[in-house]
Amino acid sequence: MEWTRKDLLSLYDLSAEEITFLLDTAEEFKKVSERNVKKVPALRGKTVVNLFVEPSTRTRVSFELAEQRLSADIVNMQASSSSLLKGETLLDTVRNIESLQVDLIVMRHSAPGAQAFIAKHLKCGVVNAGDGAHSHPTQALLDIFTMREKKGALKDLKVTIVGDILHSRVARSNMWGLLKLGAKVTLAGPSTLVPREFEAAGVRVCHNLKDAVQDADVVNLLRIQHERQSAGFFPSTGEYAKFFGLNRQNLRWMKPDVLVMHPGPINRDVELTSEVADGPNSVILEQVTNGLAVRMAVLFLVAGCVKK
Repeated sequence: MEWTRKDLLSLYDLSAEEITFLLDTAEEFKKVSERNVKKVPALRGKTVVNLFVEPSTRTRVSFELAEQRLSADIVNMQASSSSLLKGETLLDTVRNIESLQVDLIVMRHSAPGAQAFIAKHLKCGVVNAGDGAHSHPTQALLDIFTMREKKGALKDLKVTIVGDILHSRVARSNMWGLLKLGAKVTLAGPSTLVPREFEAAGVRVCHNLKDAVQDADVVNLLRIQHERQSAGFFPSTGEYAKFFGLNRQNLRWMKPDVLVMHPGPINRDVELTSEVADGPNSVILEQVTNGLAVRMAVLFLVAGCVKK
């Protein structure tokens, strides 16, 4: 197929064919990182601005390295060093950036829909690197890429996502991407963090960890999003870890070849213990590695659709 979108905002917007095309393209770019010379001229002459209005480590570094490997020119911006701090609106900021003839803006923002809003007003491409609790498409793509790499076909794959689903953009993006590709998704956690309303999307909601994970092919653990919570949703992190944290004992409930995933950052001994995070079922660091290939694919395809 041919990629036709100048922006990547959400997996909800994409078809199964488009998601598969992105994954297939990422598979080819992963081979680049396995070579002695890890650079290709695919985006030579293109300028990419990384505008991170919200803090990030893995996503920001991964995008920057992906851009370098594609030979793009890169400008890194943070809110603390931009005119946003002086009261300039987001739209004015990005319009000024675009006027410098940039090709792509990779943006993270705390406001849901911020990237979709600016994309409507810009001719340059926009890639969503996370917007509030709404969407994080490249994280979901790298998670799904890792599942496909390890398990093969995604159709009927049983994936359980455990944690703070209510406030998680990762959970939402994974959910939509996996459902479009035919996987069976279970969302698990305390009832305050996994309301039954999610069932309307076509997923199973479970408030008991053993029931949620014992038949799963993949278990993806999410951290508690304290920065997005305005009230206490459970008594303590200790109690959360007792009932929903993954450890060596409850790992025995699961299939021997279950994949254990986490988008990071990990809160050890809350979502999972070190024995599990660093154990043989864990593919957490492989997710990070695959994120580079996925972001190279996204940047390459989106940049190819920018018309000035």
